Amino acid sequence: MRPSRRTVLTATAATAAAGAAVTGPAEAAPHPGTGRPPATAQRPGRALRALLREIDPRRIEATIHKLVSFGTRHTLSSQDDPVRGIGAARDWLLSELRSYAAPSGGRMTVELQSYVQEPAPRIPTATRITNVVATLRGSVTPDRVYVVAGHYDSRVTDVMDATSDAPGADDDASGVAVVLELARVLARRRPASTIVFAAVAGEEQGLYGSGHLAQRLKAAGTDVQGMFTNDIVGSSTADDGTRDPYTIRLFAEGVPSSETPEQAAVRRSVGGENDSATRQLARFVRDVADNDATGMRVRVIHRRDRYRRGGDHIPFLERGYPAARFTEPAEDFAHQHQDVRVDGTGKQYGDLPEFCDPDFTARVARVNAATLWTLAQAPGTPRGAKILTSTLTNATELVWARGPEPDLAGYEVVWRETTAPEWTHVIPVGDVTAHEVDLSKDNVFFGVRAVGGSGLRSPVAFPDPA
Repeated sequence: MRPSRRTVLTATAATAAAGAAVTGPAEAAPHPGTGRPPATAQRPGRALRALLREIDPRRIEATIHKLVSFGTRHTLSSQDDPVRGIGAARDWLLSELRSYAAPSGGRMTVELQSYVQEPAPRIPTATRITNVVATLRGSVTPDRVYVVAGHYDSRVTDVMDATSDAPGADDDASGVAVVLELARVLARRRPASTIVFAAVAGEEQGLYGSGHLAQRLKAAGTDVQGMFTNDIVGSSTADDGTRDPYTIRLFAEGVPSSETPEQAAVRRSVGGENDSATRQLARFVRDVADNDATGMRVRVIHRRDRYRRGGDHIPFLERGYPAARFTEPAEDFAHQHQDVRVDGTGKQYGDLPEFCDPDFTARVARVNAATLWTLAQAPGTPRGAKILTSTLTNATELVWARGPEPDLAGYEVVWRETTAPEWTHVIPVGDVTAHEVDLSKDNVFFGVRAVGGSGLRSPVAFPDPA
């Protein structure tokens, strides 16, 4: 017999409360205003905790100093000087990633992805843009892919100055250091799905390297189910000297950059401005990485990027991939996009390594690692999620396609009030591809997520009307 609407409300509220009691405040950060973690929070297991303990702030600090040692990494700087310029940085990154791949038994491969960018804004002459990319092939569902990136080019005050020292410690040697440390730690493991680690070039000149990477993946029909860029993740100190060493911002757009007019019409009809695939990815990050294992609070910002600014996730968004940006909690602009100098008051300017905090950056790396590992080990985001609308009813019937994972255990339906920012209720429905909930689709938002045999959950899929 189908449960009544009152039964559903009572049972799901009890489930959410019980989940909060089991998880506890030490395991997942409470959602603001509720005093408890999101109902969808996933506690880190023993294997994930062991992985996170391997992330080494000393290695991260060494990577930042090494990248700064090349003097400048400006996209227009020398590509063939062995000690100075972007070419020297490129060659070192290639060598470093190859050393990480060596013990992987062939599961990790490393390559240079290059193309010649013809003259364009901030590119005065034809210039070779080269990404350094390591791919760790999944052992179970290798066609499902997740990407993590940082940009290794740097700049000073004049974005066209390719000769002055441009240390780029925070922007973005810190992000590249995160990518390298993730590659080092994960190369010795066997993720079920494929993870791509990318140090991209050309960001400061116009997102050229990430645009090339995203386009290559799109042209190959790659199933990228999540992309993260780490850009300016090296310091927890703001421009006024205040510190917030246990918070990382995650920028996640709502209305998709790739939305078609037809998709926009559906969204306006049923809602969903806060339910893009990228927003679901951001909720997933909080679910798995905002806890005591990472030591971090993930502050999700409902914007594509900082106010009227941009980063390497945008080319992925423009091609329809879920993508988001990690950035430190408050930037200090004296140490970003500045010539290295001391002004008349004795204030030091320039993006120098002494203004970075490797312990903070290591915690950012743990947030990334918890997210990527769980994404790669859990089932993929459900496909084909729909709400059936052929008949008028106060119940809601959802359907979806069964995933290909061999250890798929089943599915859960999640829901929340339309004014709630995160999922508040979870209904286990088993290994099925349809479920009816005695709640009106007019009043709440629904989603579907997959459950693996190990208990790991996928990101939520937001259903379209059918």
